[in-house]
Amino acid sequence: MRHSRPRISGKPGNKSRRQTDAHHMKQIESRWRAVVQAVLLKASIAAIAFVTTRAIDASTNVVLWDTVKPLSETLDGSDKTVWRTVPSDLLLLETDPAKASSDPGYYGREYKFKGDAVVENRHLAVAFCSANGRVLIYFKANPAFDASDKNGNNPFGGKILELAPLQSASASIHGTTIIRNSGDEIVLEASFAAKGAAEARIQFVFGRSEVMEIKPERSTKGIRLSGPIDQGIVPGFIGDDFLVNASSHPSSASLSLPAENIFLGLLEGERELFVMTWPAGKQRLQLNVKREPADRPRIASVDFYNEGQSIYLAALGAPGIWHREELKSGLLEKDQRIQWQRPFPARWKTQLEEAGIITSFTFHDKKGEVWRGVPGSYKYPVWFEGNNAFYHLSKKIPPKGQSIAYFLEGQDTPALMPTPVDILRSTLGRQQADPILDMAGRKLRTHHRRSGDGVRRACTCGCTEAIQAVFVAGTEVERREEIAADLEDMAYFVEHHVQRIDEYRRFADAQLQFVAEKKNAAPALKVYLEKMEQILGQIPQEYTVQKENMGSAETVARLTRETMALTGSKKPDNLKAYMDLLKAWRAMGGAQDYVLAQCHTIARKLCQEAAWQCLDQPEAMPVAQEIRARCRQILRNPDGYEIWADY
Repeated sequence: MRHSRPRISGKPGNKSRRQTDAHHMKQIESRWRAVVQAVLLKASIAAIAFVTTRAIDASTNVVLWDTVKPLSETLDGSDKTVWRTVPSDLLLLETDPAKASSDPGYYGREYKFKGDAVVENRHLAVAFCSANGRVLIYFKANPAFDASDKNGNNPFGGKILELAPLQSASASIHGTTIIRNSGDEIVLEASFAAKGAAEARIQFVFGRSEVMEIKPERSTKGIRLSGPIDQGIVPGFIGDDFLVNASSHPSSASLSLPAENIFLGLLEGERELFVMTWPAGKQRLQLNVKREPADRPRIASVDFYNEGQSIYLAALGAPGIWHREELKSGLLEKDQRIQWQRPFPARWKTQLEEAGIITSFTFHDKKGEVWRGVPGSYKYPVWFEGNNAFYHLSKKIPPKGQSIAYFLEGQDTPALMPTPVDILRSTLGRQQADPILDMAGRKLRTHHRRSGDGVRRACTCGCTEAIQAVFVAGTEVERREEIAADLEDMAYFVEHHVQRIDEYRRFADAQLQFVAEKKNAAPALKVYLEKMEQILGQIPQEYTVQKENMGSAETVARLTRETMALTGSKKPDNLKAYMDLLKAWRAMGGAQDYVLAQCHTIARKLCQEAAWQCLDQPEAMPVAQEIRARCRQILRNPDGYEIWADY
């Protein structure tokens, strides 16, 4: 912005004006100096904040340390003053680096750690603790989202997890080899050994991001991640996510989960979570439950059987990065603001009970009402006003148990906060990640015959309402062609509605046959499979009960003829006659809506129960995974009457 100087006359009589104008210019310049100083101050603060968050060497993105002395069971930043940086070029450690670089006899030397190895970047610090055979994983707070001093002055942040190979629970790390050490990537191989057990070797790959790759050799059985895990989540991008905690099966010491390429562990304190991803294969995931006196059961560790493939591990953190809300009866039929606030924009979601099964709900940007095929109309249960979270629970969405708020995908999310889906894509690549995310399968199918043209509400209610307006106006004869087109839209909707119901019927028949075959082949799974059979049998039952009410192609043709007959000439009772036909149209459509919504609900319930019922029955896992895969296939491209549009 430029300020032009006022024109000042040189006449003696204008002396006071010149003084006034000069004073005015000084005020303007003073204000601009203040603005510039404020901008520079903010820039300086930002620069200082950026520099101070860089706890590692300014010339590198990832640093390898030798602690000189073996570590205890913690990583304390106060010991860092005596540590030694391991350079990328080991010849720099020679007395005469230039001479050593010119002599091929020096090349290929190995580095021997005097203490333990520590790898550090801007997100993580990972210590290879030789004494107790554990890899200690520390997470550094993201200054963009967490200004607290939760971990005191420890530059490494707080410990979130410990890692060890499964077959060497009481092992020590007797060797750490540097495979690669550059400013952007470090690869270490750690050798774990316990008395009487085979050696386990695992490679660890670190880069500039929050992701570390873990590559056990094929003979290594798997890894164990130990830490204060509150909740485990198996994301289901088609259908509902599967959430589990230590109380899910109170009598079980371990819980077997359907491994589906990605797992989230929500850590106690609601400040951190970790994301595990892995490529397709026969990997297995198990949660180990620990029960302590006078304490509630908790997930103590995750056992991952890797089948010789890499695992990717990433940590994310911010105050309130997930939240648990106990659903008390006082929340019934009222708008209730809860204490938790979202720490950043994302596609936040939770799970609540609807129509007797767990249902995923995305937090909306404002409150409002919705209509669903089975429960009907009700106030949408979760939304944000600004960053404040609100709940409205009702008889249709009752306050039962707890609600876990979390996110998987971004929605105007800051670039500095990667999402679990970002981690999935970056670790597995789009070629493997895209079929898991299945964006094409999450697109709603259309029942609009004329796409964006024609009746906007392509359903029996919407089409009959549009035609009703014509009869109310008394212009049914003049707008006969318009009514005919609207009736074609309605017939198209009904036809595709019925086709979708038939898809579910074929799904149920195929699943029942599959279950019957498995019952014969695996008698030990008889109880498990009978539960699956009971759920599946509900689809043909719902269809049979409503078959007459749903009508047929002949019903549609008859109602169309009778409606068009009213457009032949103007008669006083045309509107009344049409309103009787409207009721018939809507009764047919309503029955179809109900059956379709029930089919969808039953398929989702089957997908959930297949996982729930095998938590303490690992031998059922292959069957559970097959059932869940078939459920995801039928749940692809749902009708708008089946689930939310943000499916």
